[in-house]
Amino acid sequence: MRAVLRLLYRAATLAALFPVFLYRTLLSPLTGGSCRFNPTCSVYAERAILRHGPLVGWALAVRRVLRCHPFNPGGDDPVP
Repeated sequence: MRAVLRLLYRAATLAALFPVFLYRTLLSPLTGGSCRFNPTCSVYAERAILRHGPLVGWALAVRRVLRCHPFNPGGDDPVP
């Protein structure tokens, strides 16, 4: 039973990482790498999902993207 839950958790994590992969391969080359944060928002999302799991990781990633606007100076913002 524990092995099945672990497999489902890994599948959910991979599914959560898939949009990040799509963004990096399809959209990011078109925007020209203009993230104001370090690490970039896609790297932050990947690290947050891997560190905190799919649900909390996505919540952190969405919060980070919402902070990405011209009135925020950006800078270093590591995953908590």
